[in-house]
Amino acid sequence: MIKPEWNDFVALLKREVVPALGCTEPITISLATASAVKALGKNPETVSVKVSGNLLKNGMGVGVPGTGMTGLDIAAAVGATGGNADLSLEVLRDLTREQIAEGRKMLAENRVSVELADTRELLYAAVTVIHGEDSAHCVIARNHTAIVLLERNGEEIFSAPWPGESEEDENWPLTMERIHDFSVNAPFDMISFILEAARLNEAIAAEGMQHDWGLKVGKSIEEDIKQGLRADAVASCAIKMAAAASDARMDGVMLPVMSNSGSGNQGITATIPVVAMARKQGIADEPLARALIMSHLTAIHAKHHLGRLSALCGAVLAATGASCGMVLLMGGGLKEAGFAIKNMVGSIAGMICDGAKPACSLKVASAVEAAVQAAFLAKRGTSANGHEGIVDDDVEACIRNLGRLGTCGMAQTDKVILDIMVGK
Repeated sequence: MIKPEWNDFVALLKREVVPALGCTEPITISLATASAVKALGKNPETVSVKVSGNLLKNGMGVGVPGTGMTGLDIAAAVGATGGNADLSLEVLRDLTREQIAEGRKMLAENRVSVELADTRELLYAAVTVIHGEDSAHCVIARNHTAIVLLERNGEEIFSAPWPGESEEDENWPLTMERIHDFSVNAPFDMISFILEAARLNEAIAAEGMQHDWGLKVGKSIEEDIKQGLRADAVASCAIKMAAAASDARMDGVMLPVMSNSGSGNQGITATIPVVAMARKQGIADEPLARALIMSHLTAIHAKHHLGRLSALCGAVLAATGASCGMVLLMGGGLKEAGFAIKNMVGSIAGMICDGAKPACSLKVASAVEAAVQAAFLAKRGTSANGHEGIVDDDVEACIRNLGRLGTCGMAQTDKVILDIMVGK
C-alpha cells in the first residue's frame, strides 16, 4: 500500500537529486548570466556580477567545465557567450570552443566584473548584462536554480517568491523513521529512478580513475592498493571511487554528476560509497536502489537543518546519508541507521568548508572513510553515546544539533574563512 507522503518524497528527491555539470556555485553564475542574456535578446557588451560571500568562497578556486580556468568571472563569461538557460544546472553542457574563446576574450577586455553584494544572504547572485542602451538583470537566491527576479530595461518580466518564504517550506515532511519506511517498503518501480544517480556518478568516478584530474586522490589510492599499502576491500573501493569522481568534477570535467541538495560533491558522496559496497558484494539493483534512497533522503534531511551554504562541509552530511545506506545494504534497520548518524556526528562533525576547489576530493575521501567506519560500527550495535559532545540519544535531535553547529556555531568561522581567502 502506497502511503500518501511517499509521492511527496519522490517529488522531493526529483527536485533535490538532479544532474549538474560543474560545481554548482560557478554554475549558478553561469545560469544567472545566461538567463539575463536570454532576456536581453542579444550578445552583451558587459557583464556585472554581484554575489554573496559564501557563493564567492565556493567559486574562487574550482574549475569551470570545458574552459580550463577557475573562478566566477569565466563562469559568467561563458554563461554569456554559450550558456543555455533552459538546461538549469547543465547550463554549460553545449559550450563550443568558439564560445569558450569568446568568453576568454571578454575577460581579456575587462568586460566582466565580479564583486561582493551588500547582502546577508548566504546564496545570492545578481547579474546585469548590457548592450548599448539595453540591459537585463537576473537574481538567483537561496537555491542554486531559484530565479527570483528577471528584468529587461528596468521592467520586471518575471518574479517568484524567495525559497523558504512559502508555507510549504514550514512543513518539513522527513524524519528518519519515515525515510527508513519509504526506503524499505516503497514499490521498486516507484524508486528505481534513483539508479540513474549510480550510473552518472560511477561514470565520472571512472573518468577520475582513468585520467589525471585534480589532486588525483582516487588514482593515488588505487596505486596504494596495488603496492599493498591498502587492502582491496569495500572501504578502499568506496573512498577511491568517491575521491576520483570529486577529482574530476572539481577540475572542470565535461561530465554531469547527480547532485544532492544543490551540490555535486554531496551527490557523489551520497551515492558512490553505497554503490561501491553493492558492487563489491554483488548486490542487485533493487536493494541498491533502496539503499540509495535511504542515503539521499537522509542527506537531504540533514541539509535542510543546515542550509545550502555554510562553514560546515556538506560532504559530512552526504557521508552521513551514505553511512545509513550502507547500513541498509548490510541488513541493518532504523536502529542501526540511527547508530551510524550518531557515529558520524561524534567523529567528523566539525569539518570546515573553505570553498570549492580540487582539494575537496581530500575531504570527500575523509568523509567516506568515516562513513564506512560508522556503518561497520553501527551494524555491530555500537554508537557514540548521547551524553558525549553534540551527540544526542534522539537521532532527530542529533541531526538538528549538527545543523545548529553549522549555522549558529560556525557563523564567525565562515567570516574568518572568507577573510583569509580574499586576503591572499
